[in-house]
Amino acid sequence: MSSTHDVTFPNETFDLAGQLHLPGGFDGSSTYPAIVISTPGSSVKEQIGANYGRALADRGYIALAFDPGFQGQSGGQPRDLEDPAARVDDIRFAVDHLTTLEHVDNRRIGALGICAGGGYAVGATMTDHRIKALGTVVPVNVGRAFRQADTSSKGSAVAMIQAVGDQRTASAAGEDVDRNVWIPDTEAQAAAFGITDVDTLEAVRFYRTPRGYHENSTNRRHHTSDAMMLGYDAFHLVEELLTQPLQVIVGGRLGTTFSYADGLALWEKAPNAKGFHVVDGAGHYEMYDEPNYVDEAVDTLDAFYAEFLTT
Repeated sequence: MSSTHDVTFPNETFDLAGQLHLPGGFDGSSTYPAIVISTPGSSVKEQIGANYGRALADRGYIALAFDPGFQGQSGGQPRDLEDPAARVDDIRFAVDHLTTLEHVDNRRIGALGICAGGGYAVGATMTDHRIKALGTVVPVNVGRAFRQADTSSKGSAVAMIQAVGDQRTASAAGEDVDRNVWIPDTEAQAAAFGITDVDTLEAVRFYRTPRGYHENSTNRRHHTSDAMMLGYDAFHLVEELLTQPLQVIVGGRLGTTFSYADGLALWEKAPNAKGFHVVDGAGHYEMYDEPNYVDEAVDTLDAFYAEFLTT
């Protein structure tokens, strides 16, 4: 069976906390292909990253999942910041760490990005060609998602940016500014808000119930994050810079995360796209932990990495 080991590694400013998943029968005198895992927004390494990390290790890969800076057990202030540029950079630092491990074959390092982490992994892979192959599962362009989230009035994204400015002004004046929530904290709260969307409810059931809950995943987002995400495009320059092989995996049940559409957009832009795999019947959040769906995704990734993470 695979094994999991806690690790830390620097990002030049503070330390990042990770989990290294090693294959069963691990032989420290041998070298292995390695995958760095970029996880969804608001998640920590013990959640989706652990599910995919263990599954990849079971198939013979070293897999590194980690908490983004400012979140989970990683360092950084302010807490709960979701900064796309920092998240992309953290993937590069994770690759740095992998290259220092004597049992990692530096010629066979790949990346896996899930949900918003899929978009971040695109950015890292475009600008760090030590990553030789990129897999994505239900990838989301988080900038598109935030710009699309409030369509009730024309120019709502601009209004949201103005609101962030007001919050920053209040904070600079010494006022306490509440952190924003990613999703409702409970199903009861979702019902009180009148939320009936299947994907939002599925997110609550994953993140906020024993199914996928972890105490280090706060469900809170520092207010300055929103302007950063609104001005971000995860797929900018894909046509020019994403030259490595790409595998896209999406769920077959369309929903309001629009990860199918984002995955297709990424696939169509990428000059070296190799596979577009649809997991029939799977919703976005079911791809996080439903064993049959995760196994299908990881089997697809295994075939992809085995072909393209070659020496």
